[in-house]
Amino acid sequence: MLPLLAMMIITGTCLFLALRKKRTIFLAVPFLSIFAYFLVQIILVPAPFMDTVKFIFSLR
Repeated sequence: MLPLLAMMIITGTCLFLALRKKRTIFLAVPFLSIFAYFLVQIILVPAPFMDTVKFIFSLR
């Protein structure tokens, strides 16, 4: 629940800043934070990193 709340706060803040300061770079921050979150979650898996990535992409 906490990661979802953090992502919502990041998204809301970045949307507010993008509209307020008229800079589109703020709209990329939520995507980068989601990517970083997923990367951290993959790293936390006790298996080796490359084996984990191969396993995730081999799922069908």
